[in-house]
Amino acid sequence: PTMGLRGTCDNFLFGPTKNPFNLDYNSGGSSGGSASAVAAGLLPMAEGTDGGGSIRIPASWCGIFGYKPSFGTVPLVMRPNAFGGDTPFIFEGPLTRNVEDAAIVMSAVASFDSSDPYSVVNTIDFNNYRDKCNRPLRIAYSPNLDVFPVDPRIKDVVGNAARLFEDMGATVEEVKTGFELSQKEMSDLWCRLIMPLNIRSLDALKVANFNLLEEHSNDFPQEYLKWIEVGKQMSAVDFLLDQERRTSIFDKIQAILTDYDLLITPTLACLPVKNSEDGNTKGPNQIEGEDVDPLIGWCLTYPFNFTGHPAASVPAGSIDEFPVGMQVIGNRFKDDLVLSACARFEQMKPWVHTY
Repeated sequence: PTMGLRGTCDNFLFGPTKNPFNLDYNSGGSSGGSASAVAAGLLPMAEGTDGGGSIRIPASWCGIFGYKPSFGTVPLVMRPNAFGGDTPFIFEGPLTRNVEDAAIVMSAVASFDSSDPYSVVNTIDFNNYRDKCNRPLRIAYSPNLDVFPVDPRIKDVVGNAARLFEDMGATVEEVKTGFELSQKEMSDLWCRLIMPLNIRSLDALKVANFNLLEEHSNDFPQEYLKWIEVGKQMSAVDFLLDQERRTSIFDKIQAILTDYDLLITPTLACLPVKNSEDGNTKGPNQIEGEDVDPLIGWCLTYPFNFTGHPAASVPAGSIDEFPVGMQVIGNRFKDDLVLSACARFEQMKPWVHTY
């Protein structure tokens, strides 16, 4: 998708990325090409980049495993702004057909790089992650993060999948997040926070004599141009107030993960959408009668780009012909526990037959 600013994968130049389970429907985005190629068997593994769910969203719709590691685990070297990957947190991670392949990728790419001010020395053993589920886990489950309207069929699939962890001795308890913002306020917050990086990227191209906004404005979706204008009107104080709102989300998630080993949610609130013919496929405007932002308001993924926690999307089942993803979130730098739990789930409910 143009500049990555949506959870669907489409653009005016090439058109939509198709879902291998039904070519009339979308793959999800923004790393939709990676996810659909892996699901279709063109590749065993692919890279995804995730600023709001761009690994987990297409993993969910394409029925594969997508992993967003803890922020700082995989170095992200950016210039001229070395700190540009923190608002919201931007991640790189694997899209694979199984958990083991994702762990193999992580063992190769997790490292320390002094050029990244957020890079950390890796203490996570991605080769022996399976041993981390050797005790009963306490798992929190939220069907909607309190504020998202979610297709009831998806709630059923993910809720039943979460209960399977009880078969391996885990305690699964439904929890409330206590978020103070509505889902619309949260999705608007994400769109605002990512705008400064977009505007500076366009400015950098302008210096290189590529004035995209003036010379190619028709090549941008109107939704993108709208948020660019919002970003240009923001002050430094507005930005800091948004960081305070972001902090309130972090505090609520961290409070849950202080009491529990993992948090489980649906990855997405809806099933794949049909591809548009105009290069501008969007998500739904409404779910269960409630208005949502068609860009990202149906994605239960982006709150964890505010926080930096590791998060995976695991195939949990299907509705009609479409896969349904379950999101598994862990404490920061407990990536091996997240992968271990996902691998145990894969053993209990394998999805390889869906390919």
